[in-house]
Amino acid sequence: MNAATLPLTYRPRRTMLYVPAHITRHIEKARALDADSIIFDQQESVPPQLKEQARSNLVDLLSSPDFGHSEKIVRVNSLDSPWGFDDLASVCKLNIDGVLFPKVESAAELEEAIYHLDRLGGKHLKVMVNIESPLGVLNAKEIAANPRLEVIVMGTTDLANALKLNPTPDRQGLLTSLSLVILAARAYKKYVIDGPHFDLKNIEACEYSCRQARDLGFDGKTVIHPVQLNYTNDAFTPKRDEINKAKRILEAIEEANKADRSMAVLDDRLVEPSLAEWAERVLSVYETVHKIGQSELCGPEK
Repeated sequence: MNAATLPLTYRPRRTMLYVPAHITRHIEKARALDADSIIFDQQESVPPQLKEQARSNLVDLLSSPDFGHSEKIVRVNSLDSPWGFDDLASVCKLNIDGVLFPKVESAAELEEAIYHLDRLGGKHLKVMVNIESPLGVLNAKEIAANPRLEVIVMGTTDLANALKLNPTPDRQGLLTSLSLVILAARAYKKYVIDGPHFDLKNIEACEYSCRQARDLGFDGKTVIHPVQLNYTNDAFTPKRDEINKAKRILEAIEEANKADRSMAVLDDRLVEPSLAEWAERVLSVYETVHKIGQSELCGPEK
């Protein structure tokens, strides 16, 4: 496939920014932020006495749906909570792109959540889940198999607590769980997003966490503060050498196919056809980043 005519089939979710739904100024500020997705949170970040206010805020503020290029997602409260079903009924009437269900632990639980979402009028909405418990990790394969599911978002803090882990910069105790969920997501071609980094002032630790997530195979990372957006966007944005390599791989494979060969040779190395998928994804992210006015260094284009 010619790199210049590559269709944009891969939606970047480099950054998914959590915004507490009960804080109006944070929602308004999010309209101008460079987040690929915004998760308006009605669940964990909202205290019980403000749940109703959070729901009302979203009804009012999302009536003006301009959040730039950002995908709009609402994380509802658990359906077994006092607020879950009212959240879900309200979400189905909002001008948003999808719904995030917290702490999903089984395929049956996800099926029930989707049943109620559709029953309340949300068949058009994308479905996302938090996996944030040992049981959720163990059942990730069955959860990922659901055809309506598009994105798995890790809840690493709750998962680490449930595993009784001491926090470490390398997240050594979490790596097995993270890899199991990534494996399940890839087996069923779902997006998978890493949990947030909570040390807001330690830039080096934030950058390390972002690059570790990228190298583990995540599509992006959740973010809890706008100050982290630049580092996270940068970590998951293809750089110039990757872009050039992707273009050359597609060109080499195209030339090999014209010569009736399945394998290409590039810089004295064999290039398998499966590398085309990697190359197409790199170029798709790159093209989308430029379309929204960013460079491969993630700042505004000069």
